[in-house]
Amino acid sequence: MTDLDTSTTALRVGWPTWLRALWAHSFFYSRVWKGSITTSFLFPTLYLTAMGVGLGSLVDHHVHHVGGVRYIDFLAPGLLAGTLLQVATSESTFPVLGRIKWDRTYYAMLATPLSATDVVIGHLFWVAIRGAMVSSIFLFVMALFGCVHSWLAVFVIPLSCAAAFAFAAPTTAFAATTKSENAFPLFYRFGVIPLFLFSATFFPLEQLPQALQVFAQVTPLVHVVLLMRNLTLGTFQVGQNLFDLAYLAVLCGVGWKLANRAFKRRLVL
Repeated sequence: MTDLDTSTTALRVGWPTWLRALWAHSFFYSRVWKGSITTSFLFPTLYLTAMGVGLGSLVDHHVHHVGGVRYIDFLAPGLLAGTLLQVATSESTFPVLGRIKWDRTYYAMLATPLSATDVVIGHLFWVAIRGAMVSSIFLFVMALFGCVHSWLAVFVIPLSCAAAFAFAAPTTAFAATTKSENAFPLFYRFGVIPLFLFSATFFPLEQLPQALQVFAQVTPLVHVVLLMRNLTLGTFQVGQNLFDLAYLAVLCGVGWKLANRAFKRRLVL
């Protein structure tokens, strides 16, 4: 039985139709996974070696501890969250516009029993799966560097799925509404990079001026960083971290609504 026959059979036995869109993404990825796995191991290793061990040794020598822990322990969860942001946005900008404008893959999907909603669900769930892949590898590298201090770190992987979904959904909505790829460099320059710099990844949030602390608290990445850090250090704080989870859930819901509406307006003629 071919892959296409398998997908058709799954649809025939009553599985959700969006699984066919998810299967298409996994099929495309099966052709390039070797290269991505290599970089997924290489990037966290280089990040943690250069910034965690190299820069971290200087920070620990002069400051002793940042946030009460070694700098590499403080930094690593933030780098993981930042990597998820980069993966989710990179999967939801040029690829989304390309499948609409250039190779028109999404229009081909709509020629099947799939709806625009199925297409966007398949895309977002695929990005969530990519988030789980990336976080699993990053967490393994963190463990090798001695940055995992609690069994609560196992919850980093499902959290990564939710975070990747939350980052990807509004980005997908933006990509589906833009007419030109020229908007993406501005999106990264004035959107993604500031989120990363003011996410409490490199230094505690309390060291920022009060106005920037307020700005950081309303951005999504800082909540993921705090959750990741508390899970890997075993310092989960019920009040603060439940608020972080609620923020992430709201972002997932709002982003999903925006992406679904954008796909329907752009793809359904």
